[in-house]
Amino acid sequence: MRLEEVIDLCRGLCGEVRELVRPHLGKKAAREMQGRGASGDSTFAIDEVAEERVESRLAEVPGVAYFSEDRGLVGAEGAEWVLVVDPIDGTRPAAAGLEACCVSIAVSRYHPTHNPSPTHGDVVYGLLREIKNEAWFEAERGKGARMAVGGEERDIDIRPHEDISTLFWTLGFRGRPALPTILVLEELVDLSSVDGGIFDLGSATFCISRLLTGQLDAYVDVGDRMIREAPQVEEMFLRAGHGHVLNNSSYDLAAAGLIAAEAGLAVSDAFGNPLDGYPLLASGREGQLSCVVAVSEDLLRVLVEHVDAGIERMRRHYGW
Repeated sequence: MRLEEVIDLCRGLCGEVRELVRPHLGKKAAREMQGRGASGDSTFAIDEVAEERVESRLAEVPGVAYFSEDRGLVGAEGAEWVLVVDPIDGTRPAAAGLEACCVSIAVSRYHPTHNPSPTHGDVVYGLLREIKNEAWFEAERGKGARMAVGGEERDIDIRPHEDISTLFWTLGFRGRPALPTILVLEELVDLSSVDGGIFDLGSATFCISRLLTGQLDAYVDVGDRMIREAPQVEEMFLRAGHGHVLNNSSYDLAAAGLIAAEAGLAVSDAFGNPLDGYPLLASGREGQLSCVVAVSEDLLRVLVEHVDAGIERMRRHYGW
């Protein structure tokens, strides 16, 4: 199967999942717990509707495996492509009927023998499609990014911004322990919360896409770095995650990361390093990563410096 055919498959699958999920947005039944996925995160009724459509649709396509939060890796034998799928990135906003929810699909070459462990650097195509609104974002590696908002294709609108005090930014907070996370981000929060704006929108993909539309300046998620730098904090993550460490994984960031980079945004983990080396198909702790996305390299560097200082502040607070 050629990449062009896989891209067509992704576009069609995004559309199918979106149309299936939209009638469930904001419904009380959408919030019913269905258990926990392969990642350990909560699976809501609205998740299962979307996952079942992905599973049934891709079962019909030879040569294509997929990896998702709730199912893990499916159909690897004989596959030449793997789709990293989050049928609903932003399950909680979707269940509440809010707009911050997307279908996310990333594509990588795959071979169960020769390339069984692709990384984020192997992603060749990414697609995000909003579920509630008429908007999509896509990129093919080396060919730039495209977006449509309000049903019409538009130019990407990245607006350089350097002043932290007026920064509009989002953070990853779901499943992260509140006190140590705020200790790490304290300076950024205090500097920007009055003349700027801080948002937790409940979807990494939606947050990152708002940098392409010019609405936000940065996305900052420090959870995985916190554990790598201070393993003692993992116990707090387990408490906050009801027995699981919940941070961003490849299904959250593989598509959005490629789209952001191809659009000209600055993208790194919370150490300031590229995402390319992180595994694409690992579940649990092995597949987790932190992420900082900013409208410029200069802003990203300043944000990482604030995270550096915040990690040290957290260590001092707890005596680590």
